Amino acid sequence: MAQNQGIDITYTQNRELSWLKFNERVLEEAADPMVPLYERLKFVSIFTSNLDEFFMIRVGSIGDLALVRKDDIDNKTGETPAQQLEDIFREMPRLYAKRDMVFSRVEGMLREYGICNLEIKELAKPEKKFLEKYYQQEIQPILSPQIIDRHHPFPHFENMQLYVLLVLSKKKEKEKEKPVIAVIPVPDTLPKTVALPGSAVRYVLVEKLVSEFADKEFEKYSVIGKSIITVTRNGDLSLDENDDQFDTEEDYRQHMKKVLKKRKRLSPVRLEHQGQLHPVLLQRLLEQLQIKPNQVYESKAPLNMSYIFGLQEQFSVLSSGARQKITYPPFAPQPSAYVVKGEPMLRQLQRGDVLLSFPYEQMDPFLNLLKESASDPEVISIRVTIYRLASSSRMADYLVEAAENGKDITVLMELRARFDEQNNIRWAEVFENAGCKVIYGFENFKVHSKICQITRRSAAGGVEHITQIGTGNYNEKTARLYTDLSLITMNQKIGEDAALFFRNMSISNLEEDYEHLLVSPHCLKPGLIRLIDREIQKAKGGGNGRILMKMNSLTDRDMIDKLAEASQAGVKIELLIRGICCLRPGVAGKTENITVRSIVGRFLEHSRIFCFGEGDDLEMFIGSADLMTRNTIRRVEIACPVYSPEIRQRIAGMLEIYWKDNEKARLLQSDGSYLRVENSGGASVDAQAVFMEQAIENAEKVKVYQPQAESVRKKETSFGEKITRQWKRLFSGRKEQ
Repeated sequence: MAQNQGIDITYTQNRELSWLKFNERVLEEAADPMVPLYERLKFVSIFTSNLDEFFMIRVGSIGDLALVRKDDIDNKTGETPAQQLEDIFREMPRLYAKRDMVFSRVEGMLREYGICNLEIKELAKPEKKFLEKYYQQEIQPILSPQIIDRHHPFPHFENMQLYVLLVLSKKKEKEKEKPVIAVIPVPDTLPKTVALPGSAVRYVLVEKLVSEFADKEFEKYSVIGKSIITVTRNGDLSLDENDDQFDTEEDYRQHMKKVLKKRKRLSPVRLEHQGQLHPVLLQRLLEQLQIKPNQVYESKAPLNMSYIFGLQEQFSVLSSGARQKITYPPFAPQPSAYVVKGEPMLRQLQRGDVLLSFPYEQMDPFLNLLKESASDPEVISIRVTIYRLASSSRMADYLVEAAENGKDITVLMELRARFDEQNNIRWAEVFENAGCKVIYGFENFKVHSKICQITRRSAAGGVEHITQIGTGNYNEKTARLYTDLSLITMNQKIGEDAALFFRNMSISNLEEDYEHLLVSPHCLKPGLIRLIDREIQKAKGGGNGRILMKMNSLTDRDMIDKLAEASQAGVKIELLIRGICCLRPGVAGKTENITVRSIVGRFLEHSRIFCFGEGDDLEMFIGSADLMTRNTIRRVEIACPVYSPEIRQRIAGMLEIYWKDNEKARLLQSDGSYLRVENSGGASVDAQAVFMEQAIENAEKVKVYQPQAESVRKKETSFGEKITRQWKRLFSGRKEQ
């Protein structure tokens, strides 16, 4: 058994390298000829923005550790922070080269459809004149060119800002002097691209335009070197400051605003450049930024690819045939086949739980429930935890409306949702101004749970709870892009746990044991370990132990070791893990009963599902937590049991389809590499495509069935029983997948 510093690393792997392999799977989508060309270009952009965030957060935090806790040992690899950084930097040149190759190939093929990212040298004279005029009128007036010398020191390079850097020499100097460095920031207020007139999507990136005409800003000099650069800064800013001055929530919001400003000035972790860096310029940048040569990367692709998602706005000039060939077929979330349109949600929930599956189904049933509750005279209170919201949110509107109608509204707003802090601060102020009670997360613990509870007066006396628990954020925009589950239940036992949860959040109690919910940091991990132990005992007793889990990432060492223990006991373990997986499956004597698959597709796989046992013995949970140390130890997360037999069957059918995927699925090998799942001659299965087809098919059935529902509503007094009977008849013949 290989050991390092007393740590068993025979079946574990480096978290950061595992993440880089995930991002490489994103890049594989950009190289997949079965993916439409423009969508492939988007995947290149996603790969690039993922890498940006990786450097800001992971490289930034490990860099901090290398400075202040340099002897820390990673419990998956036995490496120090400095060794982990070396592992990361070693991988970068290969990934940059692969990204540049894929980008070049895809852009070349898009030119056949009239979509052209042009170099200045490709333009005809009239086009050059058009761009020169555009530069003079729209760009030059807002530029701030600067010479670097003793009177003009190096400016602060903002995080991810584009700059054109030049190396100059004076034209009329007789004696040879040292080259002069100049810098021109590319303003964020400029458009990312400048479109050329015509019947095709032909454009020039604005930074290329600034670079092309940069000579005009320094007419007394000769240009001997020119590059476009961007600096990535550490974005892993600790927002839990040891400060005794937080007397009110308003103070905390103001404190957050001040802390966020610090992010702009954190230390550099990467320098990227397009165009070869003059040796004089490279040396000065290394000194100024205090980085090493292995943190400098040349890119042939654009340094900022956010422009790619905006190109589609120009596609109207293309033929409809061309648009269809280069983009995914349009898909919009469909009406849920399990919700009766037009019937109050309360009445439907009284008949049974409702599960919504995003992005295949609309969020409308949940939003309608909030809208109904805002004006329902029997509703007493609404409580919700919010981690991320869209900039424009119907959910927020209904919460505000409910508060204005006199309901008791409590919003636990997590202000530390990384890179959404400003948006959350704004929403906190909106809620507070509307009369909502706004509370915040705990020091050192982010509240990442997704739970909403509506409490109303019961017709039988007392109160009743409607509880919604999800795997993703209450963000109507990302609900169209991320796969998530949302469970709405009137199970009063779950409701009592949820009510206790919100009471504990109000009094800063993180130590509660709940009867049904698994809540971190206190009882989520112990609860999951107890369920794994149950399967271990079944296997040791000669029974069939089985575990099936779906999540984004697995890094928690305790959970990894417990799964390895279960494997060694003979438990069959199937894991669907989109991103990081620090467990290596198939290691003889350790993890040989564990299989790990990853799916990267059109939508971001985001749902978390935990299943233990099978048949009547199955225990199933959905929740907000990945099995990462940050989720199990340093966050408030919730996993909720699924008790409805129909919903359990539906989720099990979805997991079965995921496991049959042989188009997008990759199989994790014991050495940490990933291989495509081979199609052994059967039907081709793309799980996400299957779910889209099912959603559309079910929505069409609903259209046919809906008039019957309307008729029944008018004629039947026992509406609930009759409609449920017909609803079940409609779908009972179709196996849930």
